[in-house]
Amino acid sequence: MSHVTIKPNDKILDVGCGGGRTINKLSALASAGKVYGIDYSEDSVAAARKANARLIDIGLVEIQPGSVSRLPFENDTFDVVTAIETHLFWPNLPEDFREIFRVLKPGGMLLIVAEIYRGGTHLEGVRKTIFEKHLAANMNLLTPHEHRDLFSSASFSDVQVFEELDKGWICATGKKPS
Repeated sequence: MSHVTIKPNDKILDVGCGGGRTINKLSALASAGKVYGIDYSEDSVAAARKANARLIDIGLVEIQPGSVSRLPFENDTFDVVTAIETHLFWPNLPEDFREIFRVLKPGGMLLIVAEIYRGGTHLEGVRKTIFEKHLAANMNLLTPHEHRDLFSSASFSDVQVFEELDKGWICATGKKPS
């Protein structure tokens, strides 16, 4: 999260919200804004709603089923969109990135994070096993350069890619031009 600025009044979308941990963290940062979460898994939506029940009750959070390929939001809705460990599973990366671009406000930021990526020198032990297993299953494993190209081809500007080799993750950000 340190690679994107979140303001108290921001409207944020977490794509592939899973169990809702990221939503909880984002809502603390956007304390006067609103955080939305979507996930294609009904089980994940239920878990995220349970984990964030108080925040939902007070109107700071909304969680619903949905797909990155067809986001149920109007154009230019969000200040920030996050995707933590999820773009690896998206069905059509170029189109899905364009869909996120559509719902971002001008000047809005996309942040993606993944622990598994092609070319990462951190692939050892369990992560290496997961990488090798899912490589055959067509998981979207990209190099840092391919991450940058994906953002750029979807019209994002100010694209940055960060590798934290000691911690074993990659983070990429891009901005929708104003």
